[in-house]
Amino acid sequence: MVLRIVLGTVYTAMAIGQLASFGHMPGILAAYGLVDGAGTTALAVALIAGELVAGVWFLARPRSKALAPVWVYTGVSVVWTVLAVQAYARGLAVDNCGCFGLYLTQKLSWFVLLQDALTLLYAGILIRSARRPPAPLPSDEGEEARGDVRIP
Repeated sequence: MVLRIVLGTVYTAMAIGQLASFGHMPGILAAYGLVDGAGTTALAVALIAGELVAGVWFLARPRSKALAPVWVYTGVSVVWTVLAVQAYARGLAVDNCGCFGLYLTQKLSWFVLLQDALTLLYAGILIRSARRPPAPLPSDEGEEARGDVRIP
């Protein structure tokens, strides 16, 4: 639950920062060298929408075991990671990673790659915890509940 609240706060803040900087987001994303023109705007819209969906859902329902927001979070995290890794590997100079739009800027570096790796680790943790069946509840006799419904 704590992980969902933290990630919800971070991803919602990312989306807000990017929305406030929306006019600059296509240029920021173009620096990664994968998309240009209308593709950068479409990518910006998709990332911001995904961050808002996952972030707000995690904040509104931190105990939810729903997989939909987890997969949205994972998708956004994978996109940011692919952008960063390929640009870093190609030696591109990205002055602003764009995570928070024009706010809290960071140059693309190994530290940004580490942050991206952590988001993927957290995605794995969230997927695993969402798929785990709930622990069985003990019955009145001290045995594990079998799921049978008995009507007296």
